Amino acid sequence: MSMPATPKKTKNPSLRLQDPYLEREKLKYSKPLPSREHVLAILAQQGVPMSQDELARVLSITDEELGFFTRRLSAMEREGQIIINRAGAVCVAKKLDLVKCRVSGHRDGFGFAIPEDGEGNDIFLSEREMHKVMHGDRVMVRATGTDRRGRIEGRIAEVLEHAVSKLVGRIHLEHGVWMVTAEDQRISHEILIESGGENGAKQGQVVMVQIVMQPDGYRQPIGRVIEVLGNYADPGMEIEIALRKHALPHEFSLAAEEEAHATPKKVRKLDSKGRVDLRELPLVTIDGETARDFDDAVFAEKQGKGFRLVVAIADVSFYVQPGSALDSDAVERGTSVYFPRRVIPMLPEALSNGICSLNPDVDRLCMVCDMRIGAKGKVKDYSFYPAVMRSKARLTYNQVWDWLQKDDGDAALMPHLRTLYDLFKVLLGARGKRGAIDFDTVETQMLFNDQGKIDTIVPVTRNDAHRIIEECMLAANVCSANFILKNKHKCLFRVHEGPTPERLENLHNFLKLSGLTLGGGDKPTTKDYALLAEQISTRPDAPVLQTVLLRSMQQAVYTPDNNGHFGLSYDAYTHFTSPIRRYPDLLVHRTIKAILAGKTYKPGKWSQLGEHCSMTERRADDASRDVESWLKTFYMRDKIGEVFNGKISAVTSFGAFVLLDGVYVEGLVHISELGKDYFHLRKDIQALVGEKSGIRYRLGDSMTVKVVRADLESAKIDFQIVQPDKTAGIGDEEGAARRSSSHSHDKHRGAKGSFK
Repeated sequence: MSMPATPKKTKNPSLRLQDPYLEREKLKYSKPLPSREHVLAILAQQGVPMSQDELARVLSITDEELGFFTRRLSAMEREGQIIINRAGAVCVAKKLDLVKCRVSGHRDGFGFAIPEDGEGNDIFLSEREMHKVMHGDRVMVRATGTDRRGRIEGRIAEVLEHAVSKLVGRIHLEHGVWMVTAEDQRISHEILIESGGENGAKQGQVVMVQIVMQPDGYRQPIGRVIEVLGNYADPGMEIEIALRKHALPHEFSLAAEEEAHATPKKVRKLDSKGRVDLRELPLVTIDGETARDFDDAVFAEKQGKGFRLVVAIADVSFYVQPGSALDSDAVERGTSVYFPRRVIPMLPEALSNGICSLNPDVDRLCMVCDMRIGAKGKVKDYSFYPAVMRSKARLTYNQVWDWLQKDDGDAALMPHLRTLYDLFKVLLGARGKRGAIDFDTVETQMLFNDQGKIDTIVPVTRNDAHRIIEECMLAANVCSANFILKNKHKCLFRVHEGPTPERLENLHNFLKLSGLTLGGGDKPTTKDYALLAEQISTRPDAPVLQTVLLRSMQQAVYTPDNNGHFGLSYDAYTHFTSPIRRYPDLLVHRTIKAILAGKTYKPGKWSQLGEHCSMTERRADDASRDVESWLKTFYMRDKIGEVFNGKISAVTSFGAFVLLDGVYVEGLVHISELGKDYFHLRKDIQALVGEKSGIRYRLGDSMTVKVVRADLESAKIDFQIVQPDKTAGIGDEEGAARRSSSHSHDKHRGAKGSFK
């Protein structure tokens, strides 16, 4: 932002009145202080650090204002605009060559300072520098040079904000002193427990610690135990740890519980007033066998050459009002979190499984997307309206698919299910013409024993019943985006962008070795990806190639900026269909209702809401992944010494990850186990290449391995090579195209998951 010239005579008593942002400050405060911009301009014009007293004198700060002015300076320091040095002088941060960063710790003790403005490279922080901070802290960093690997190194000049106030870990006694090792391996500090602060915890137990003194360059962090969770191998402990490690809200506030308790258990006559009555329409829910919250119901009928599709979604926004305790808890959670055998819901059970859930044979309030779809799968017209409905059945994917295959099921429902299936085929054809990407990945399910541990892991077949619901939900989501854009209202869009130039270059290089080409050159379209996905679908190495294609694209996010959805090939896309378990969907419902009422919905800053909802989604995924990793590690403990066949599912600078065939468990072959050579990561060909031998271990290579370690504390499984695949060799580019993989990912509610 450009600044007007500041007068040279800094002792001019009218200098404060020359603040170019004075009028703006007057709108905010009855007694405005000098703006932040003006303070920075004065400091910059002086050219040297100034004491707080000097700065106050120059800006004519009165004694009554001094306390407020000091707080403004403190706020500017927290934001990284200024630094108050050890001598108490106020300095412009940019003049000190300092960069405001977020600390990212590494399990080996070092870390990186990641610039918050997204500009510039990450700055390497040595183990010594990391002693001053913990993962997630906000800091000001000065670059000091480069290390022998060419990385920019830095020193921490100031800690702006400590991110960790509580953490979960295991307590142990060393030489009469209690210590806690953090479960989050990005925090390498040992937490020293203050005298008497162990709170009855016993050796090796899992505890929650409150940090009472943050680390600096000369001392460890100090804490006290505030909760003893139990022993490490207790049933369900892996989930208790994940909840606290990822700071997942898992207890509803008392106010939210009271509101949930006061929520009506049935739809009242007054609640149905002004709504379209769809109670006679044969709407049904189709979900997985274990689902308990039903937020979508569907109905289809033939209309001329086309179809009418009704998608009814639970009207959560009727029961969860903006500003309520329920809303506050919901936005904090952002999403329901699905663990094996346990769900942390976004809303209390009285709503998520009760009055909001579209349970069969009871009246429920809903928001409807009523669509008219042409014979070629194009939505000709649609309307949104609030309604009251009564689901005619709670069906499952396997049940519906079995009925459709045998053409035999409930006599009253079968005609409608056949129509839904006919509509699905039409929508699927439109999807193909549109060029949406459709990967056929293997999903897995964990089956548990009575002790809550994995008994076996089995593949889950995704049938056409899953895809019927998916296509119906996609159609409703697209209509909601179109409706919001057409009415020029702000909201959160589900945005998925294509590959970055770097990822695209790596993809082109990898495909070249497999004899393949992605169309579109430097700007491939979704259709280019879809054509290639179809081309490789019958190849033995299709799973590996699909993985590489997926990794080349960016992660989907929530944002008010509509940049389209690359993977689905939509110009605009929102999430409308799951308001019970996703907060962005609830925001979309409120927006649509506001438009229908001729009003504007303003929940706050849309961009901040989008960032928050994207974060909560990633947080939930990370927590679920941690729990699955721990359970799989426990599962493999009694398989140490056994030999399995597998495929390389990922290559890194420290080794190759191998996914075991038929077991669906992944482990690491460390780089030191690959052979007597110096192996280097080649990202362009997704391979570890021996410097002297030229031996390559590529993504998708078959490998026979022995399980040598299953460490519960780190949730890591280690393998040793028994016999590498015969096709792995020196410069074997032709053989690479013949290698196969059965790479898979565990997913929750897969039909409604992935980048969608």
